[in-house]
Amino acid sequence: MRRRAARAYAIQSLYHMEMNETPAEQAVTTVIHDGQDDDAPVPNYTREQLDYVLSLVEGTTGNRDLIDRVLPNYLKGWKLDRLSRVDRQILRLAVYELLFVEEVPPRVVVNEAIELAKHFGTEESGKFVNGVLGKLIQDLDRLRAELKPDLTSRRGDANERENH
Repeated sequence: MRRRAARAYAIQSLYHMEMNETPAEQAVTTVIHDGQDDDAPVPNYTREQLDYVLSLVEGTTGNRDLIDRVLPNYLKGWKLDRLSRVDRQILRLAVYELLFVEEVPPRVVVNEAIELAKHFGTEESGKFVNGVLGKLIQDLDRLRAELKPDLTSRRGDANERENH
């Protein structure tokens, strides 16, 4: 599974969680299995691939309060709860990756979010996501510096979960 597919599964899982109030692992499993034709074999992903999708979903949901404090500053003329559910989840995932997943370059995160918005959102979603994240990455170094205590402790929590 490529990272783009993992992000697509993560977006669908986040959406599923919001709509159905299900735990992350159940949402990921449901999305991956329900996305298949009845006659098609269920994808045989490795545990590592599934864990990557789950880490994106759990990282986004586990840091939602922090993400939802940052994101409105870049939604000029919009409120977070007024966004479409799809756009909101795409932006949350992207902000999670920008703040917490240092090995993925910011431009890659933004480009992937735009592509996901074009695929899952409305005709205008790609432009909207690009505008929001374009403004955010201009402030990324400052945000990381301001949020460093929160980011460090949360990264530590995430690493601890991965090692168990």
